[in-house]
Amino acid sequence: MDSAAAEQAAADLLTALGLDLTDENLAETPRRMARALIEMTSGSDFELTTFPNDEEYDELVLVRDIPLRSVCEHHMLPFVGVAHVGYLPGDRILGLSKFARMVDLHARRPQTQERLTKRIADHLQDEMQPRGVGVVIEAEHTCMSLRGARAAGARTTTSALFGRLRDDPRSRAEFLALTRRTP
Repeated sequence: MDSAAAEQAAADLLTALGLDLTDENLAETPRRMARALIEMTSGSDFELTTFPNDEEYDELVLVRDIPLRSVCEHHMLPFVGVAHVGYLPGDRILGLSKFARMVDLHARRPQTQERLTKRIADHLQDEMQPRGVGVVIEAEHTCMSLRGARAAGARTTTSALFGRLRDDPRSRAEFLALTRRTP
C-alpha cells in the first residue's frame, strides 16, 4: 500500500468534486479518507488453529451472526451484515475464533458479496477437508441503499454449500434452517 499516493488521490478526488481543502474542516479529510480505505481493504493473513477430532464428532458446527464489513468493488462503498459459517468435521476440528478471523480476512478487499461468500467457503474446504461446508451471508449494500435505488433496509443473501451440505437434502435443510433469522 502506498498511503502517500492514496492520500494524494483522495485530495485530487475531493478537489475534483468541488470541495475546498483549505477549509479547516476539510484539511485533514484526504488523510482520513485514505486511512479509512486502507483499513477497510487490507488485513493480515493468519493460520487456522485446528485440533484432532478425537471424539469423531460428525454433526454440524455452525457459527452464526459473525459481523461482516466489506467494500463493493463496483462503487467502493461498504456493505455490512453477518456471515453464518458451518461445516461437518472430518479428521480435524477448527478453533471457533478462526471462523470470525476467516470472515474478516476475506472481507478486507473490494469485491462482490457472491465472491466473498465463495472465498470463505473455499478457504474452509481447502484447509480442513471437512465432509461439508456452508456459508450464508446477509448484507445491506450502501451502493444500493444510499444511492441509485435508495432501497434502505434491503438485504442481499448469498450462499455457498459444498459436500454433504450441498448434496444431502437433510444436511442442507438443517444448515439453512439454522442460518435463518428468528425474531
